[in-house]
Amino acid sequence: MTVMHDTSPPKFDHAAALTLARRVLSIEADAVQAMRDRLDSSFTAAMTLILACRGRVVVSGMGKSGHVGNKIAATLASTGTPAFFVHPGEASHGDLGMITAEDVCIALSNSGESAELTSIVPLIKRRGARLISMTGNPNSTLAREADVHLDASVAQEACPLNLAPTASTTAALALGDALAVALLEARGFSADDFARTHPGGSLGRKLLVHVRDVMHAGDALPHVTANALLPEALLEMTRKGLGMTAVEDDNGRLIGILTDGDLRRVLEKAIDIRITPIHQVMSANPRSIGADALAVAAVEKMQSHNINGMLVVDEDNRLIGALNMLDLLRAGVV
Repeated sequence: MTVMHDTSPPKFDHAAALTLARRVLSIEADAVQAMRDRLDSSFTAAMTLILACRGRVVVSGMGKSGHVGNKIAATLASTGTPAFFVHPGEASHGDLGMITAEDVCIALSNSGESAELTSIVPLIKRRGARLISMTGNPNSTLAREADVHLDASVAQEACPLNLAPTASTTAALALGDALAVALLEARGFSADDFARTHPGGSLGRKLLVHVRDVMHAGDALPHVTANALLPEALLEMTRKGLGMTAVEDDNGRLIGILTDGDLRRVLEKAIDIRITPIHQVMSANPRSIGADALAVAAVEKMQSHNINGMLVVDEDNRLIGALNMLDLLRAGVV
């Protein structure tokens, strides 16, 4: 006899689900707000320990606290505070060797009594490392044994059973973010520093790519002299394929530009293009940028002036390169 199983999703009260979801968000928001209101000198004491640290920040936690700890370690590392995560269970089986006397350890546990953590605390202290605990119980073993204790307690979990770590993990994560950001500010960590730790991301590309990295130079640079005739300029534009050509004086200094748009306007006039010198139809004093400028600065300048191309000059206004919006798109800075 074949038993048929109902595989359809369970039915639920949509209105009740939304009410519960809003309650969860309110409880977690209240937990973070309450923690903000009780921040005290312990927070700055933790900062002082970390800023004085000559080694690494070693973060550890068990279960859900471990997942939060992993994220805190990653945030610290990406914002100027070298850090890594060590699983407390693995620490008892050899990974404790990763911790040195130069390090500061951050131990996360809502109860403050996690056996895996409390068992390695004496060994951490014996090595000479400093200990910061982040718990929901200021009277716990971890809180008492730490050099600095950060109070991440919450009034209740957002779980209707008050069991699943929800508000407590949100509070710990928010406190970790607050610590990382405060350390970032204290170190004078800049957007450029952030980009160097995120070279594969869009921010890294925007803050690490310079104009010289994407500009056309040398034989790929379209340019003619001011006395060149219009047909010569058209030929140069065609050869270089940038939809423009720079116009320079006899000393190589930029004095103008001829773009596809300029060319269309020229063709509307009753002039003989065969004998027309470029300086009569060019756009004088074109927008330009330095080679050491960030590529994103070129994007902003081009967008603000509604142009698709820009010339690159040195300190003496000598032409050294050209770029267009397509180059910047390819570089991932647009």
